[in-house]
Amino acid sequence: MKHISIRNLIIAGAAVLAVSSCSKKLDLFPKNDLTSENAYSTVEGYRSVLAKVYGGLASTGNAGPAGNSDIQGLDEGSQSPFIRGFFNCQELPTDEAVVAWNDQTIKDFHDLKWSSSDPFLRGMYARPIYNVMVANEYLRESTDEKVASRGITGADATAIKSTRAEVRFLRAFNYWVMMDIFGKSTFIDETNLVGTTLPGEKSRTELFAFIETELKAIENDLAPVKTIEYGRVDQGAAWALLARMYLNAPVYLGFPTNDARAISYYTGAITYANKVIAGGYSLHTDYQQLFMADNDKRKDEFMYAINCDGLRTQSYGNTTFFVHCASGDDHNEYGVGGGWYGYRATKGLADLFTDLTGAIDKRAMFTTSKYGTSPAQIAIADISQFDNGLHVAKYRNIRSDAGTVSDPNRDFSDVDFPVFRLSEIYLIYAEAVLRGGTGGDAGTALNYVNLIRRRAYGNTSGDITGAQMTLQFILDERGRELYWEGHRRTDLIRYGLLTTGTYLWPWKGGVASGTAVDSKYNIFPIPAANRSANPNLTQNAGY
Repeated sequence: MKHISIRNLIIAGAAVLAVSSCSKKLDLFPKNDLTSENAYSTVEGYRSVLAKVYGGLASTGNAGPAGNSDIQGLDEGSQSPFIRGFFNCQELPTDEAVVAWNDQTIKDFHDLKWSSSDPFLRGMYARPIYNVMVANEYLRESTDEKVASRGITGADATAIKSTRAEVRFLRAFNYWVMMDIFGKSTFIDETNLVGTTLPGEKSRTELFAFIETELKAIENDLAPVKTIEYGRVDQGAAWALLARMYLNAPVYLGFPTNDARAISYYTGAITYANKVIAGGYSLHTDYQQLFMADNDKRKDEFMYAINCDGLRTQSYGNTTFFVHCASGDDHNEYGVGGGWYGYRATKGLADLFTDLTGAIDKRAMFTTSKYGTSPAQIAIADISQFDNGLHVAKYRNIRSDAGTVSDPNRDFSDVDFPVFRLSEIYLIYAEAVLRGGTGGDAGTALNYVNLIRRRAYGNTSGDITGAQMTLQFILDERGRELYWEGHRRTDLIRYGLLTTGTYLWPWKGGVASGTAVDSKYNIFPIPAANRSANPNLTQNAGY
């Protein structure tokens, strides 16, 4: 069992802060079942609500996996969780994932044909905004004046004040999700009081400016790298998010990748990647252990990971989803008592690896029992048949030390979800250098890429030369290194490949051989339910 204090308080935090009203129309403000005088009357009360701010990314409500949901009117297990919803948006429209189920509109994601009435998109829109609302309330209640009025002074008051930067980061991160997925967002901050006017909207450009400003404003208020308890954010997380944003700035801000403004942002990506790298992080020697039940031990590679615990954050939509959805009869390989027979990958992911058994590239973690890796088994003749496709066994609810997982029934996962890892930062640096950013150099970029590949191969046999390090190679390497971690859609859009006919994979656009689709699917629509509830919201083009 993982003894992480922020993790241990997640359920307690949920009990203290029960936010409900946005569950009705998915675009309103939160109300506490308990008054602020009760919830924030003690230092422990503040810490419990802080845990709720973090916990909104791992849990879905105040009663474990089901019941008393944060967001009512949607399925709590499949439609309102953050990690599962994020995966559906970031991986399911790409070559890295298909799903066998016929649950409502879930197959529309890989077909790239969703609409503004999609219930899964309603949940994905609601979750980050709900998380933002909880963060806003914490910021309202943790001002110096509010804390002092409750008789909290000295070191306790200082400790509460120090958490404000963490909460501002988490709010910025949730807005980054909205910016990336929906291109615009309902916008509220701590000045928007509960039950007053309907919130306004920020465009993608406005969100980018807000997030950038927030991250830079809190940079020196966050704890120095690796000085805070695992599971909480520090400067490394802020630098990593800035590096990721800057690499994607031309997409977010709408200008060509060879524009002078793009080069400026690529330079920024290098600058912040350098900050992360100088923070003392290191690649863990065993790739597989990064995604096992005791991956909290791998914190030297993580800038930030969402804590998931088989007892304290029980949900069908956090990493519990990963270890069940990809398994069937081979569920014991995943460390769970039963499989869901759902998600696999296409030949597009298989083609990135030269040896699907992992004998050469150890990142090729695909099931080796009933669902093998032969060309016939990887081919997808029928998406609804779980046997068809490449079965991903990346996340395993099994401890590397052979210890016992938290949940004795093996229903719920202990695997933490890595949001930022050092290898991503190395690849950001390399791509930004190739795209013309200054402040880095090709030799250093090549070394970073080869460090990643040496871990994958166990030796230098996978090293590449400078001539081999092209943008296409970096995209492929990101696919090998970061698959099923929520990057692929964003990567394909940055390379102009998600909706175009330049790169096709099986069943792209609902066609067996793959097809180009309308470019509007580079962004998701604003859910119709939200626009009905709030006339201040506008729709994305084409929907």
